[in-house]
Amino acid sequence: MRHALCLLTVLAACGHPPKKPPPEPKAPQLDLPEAWVDPTADVPAGTPRPVQDKRAAAVSAAAQPIAIKNATIWTATGKAIAGGTIVLRGGAIAAIGDAATHVPGDARVIDGTGKFVTPGLIDAHSHIGVYAAPSSAANDDGNESTAPVTAGARAQYGYWPQDPQISRAIAGGVTTAMILPGSANLVGGRGFTVAMRPGRTSDDVAFPGAPSVVKMACGENPKRVYGGRGGPATRMGEYAAFRTAFIEARGYLGKKVAYTRAREQWVKKRARAAELDAAVPAGKPKTKAEPAPEAPTVDEKLETLAGVLRGDVLVQVHCYKASDIREMIAIAEEFGFKIRSFHHALEAYKVRDLLVARDIAINTWSDWWGFKLEAFDGIPENAALFTQQGGRATIHSDSAIGIQRLNQDAAKAMASGRAAGIQITEDQALRWITANPAWVLGIDDVTGTLETGKRADVTLWSASPFSVYGRAEVVIAGGEVTYEREKGATPSDFELGNSAAERGTGVTR
Repeated sequence: MRHALCLLTVLAACGHPPKKPPPEPKAPQLDLPEAWVDPTADVPAGTPRPVQDKRAAAVSAAAQPIAIKNATIWTATGKAIAGGTIVLRGGAIAAIGDAATHVPGDARVIDGTGKFVTPGLIDAHSHIGVYAAPSSAANDDGNESTAPVTAGARAQYGYWPQDPQISRAIAGGVTTAMILPGSANLVGGRGFTVAMRPGRTSDDVAFPGAPSVVKMACGENPKRVYGGRGGPATRMGEYAAFRTAFIEARGYLGKKVAYTRAREQWVKKRARAAELDAAVPAGKPKTKAEPAPEAPTVDEKLETLAGVLRGDVLVQVHCYKASDIREMIAIAEEFGFKIRSFHHALEAYKVRDLLVARDIAINTWSDWWGFKLEAFDGIPENAALFTQQGGRATIHSDSAIGIQRLNQDAAKAMASGRAAGIQITEDQALRWITANPAWVLGIDDVTGTLETGKRADVTLWSASPFSVYGRAEVVIAGGEVTYEREKGATPSDFELGNSAAERGTGVTR
């Protein structure tokens, strides 16, 4: 019986195999050609804010030809011309020389006998227009004190070109200024270089082609502002926050660079695919498309800091103490960027060798000190000592009043240096308020000295600008007269519309 069952089992195994189930139907395949889609084409194109080329700085169709004759001309290049002549045409300096210099027949001639001509003064640290007059919360646009790092903010956004303080600054011989955010924040935002004149909009007064600048601050101010608001509350926290910000910016910049490279490669692939597909017969498969790389999200704060890392943005640092100056240098060197200038820098004389070796300028005062603890070790010889070391010093205002008397501040700093045995020349002192701040702003190739072809920024003084009796008589910016003492300052539209004289006439609005 057992053998019979085994035989039946073998016979069953040798029979026909069971039928396989029918195959599952295949999903339909798309037969549409794939496209190389560029997502940037789907984004609406905007119109960037107009930015003039720097070459436009020395061009003005509205500038009348002007010649100043018989004046003592201080060029801020180391050269002085007694009884000299300077000719301005079309917004530029057309000629400069002695009494024999040709004067065009169509020029307005100004007699400079007994008077002095210098480059227009430049203030490398001003808050005019962002802390406008009349002083009020409504006009307080200088500190975006909502976070320690507000690098995306820009002084131009808050600049009011009708600020009545502008005409007073012009009357002090000023033709250019760097308008900066305040010092509440570690990174307050970008500064704004202006041609000093009233305007309707900030675009009207933007200095053509001036590089971007950014304002940073260390020391007492940021920790005072943010100590009770989440920090930083100490200098330890400040420098840690700076490093955190630049680590983030470095990563952001790396992503941008990687995206740029990937997109360039993608564009090349797309172009090559088009070439290959052109040779494929109709109906045959085309080259497989690849998705475009995804662009990183734009972050205005990190854009500014990435610009610093690339060297596109000039770094201006509010800093008083020598120890703080050294800490900021360490951060700059750690992250591979340059500091253009330390502002205020009352203890720069202690570390002037470190600064000069790195070609870092200082913007300081003649004799301000003691108004807070980090300002207690300021000395009036600071600018002179820094100059003696071979560095670029500037005398700045940081004040709507001080900007009217930059020439007198420079004279005081020169006198303090000389009293200490440092032989500061008048040319060196003049450079503190002309050529050196022009370098700090990155515009020294077009202004700051009196040289043929440069922008016609010129001030005519009644006497030596370093005399207490010297007054600005005529101020010319870009070849256009912005002030004449005999006519008085030109009021802004705001002043004209709100003058006491008008209110007394019974005029109503």
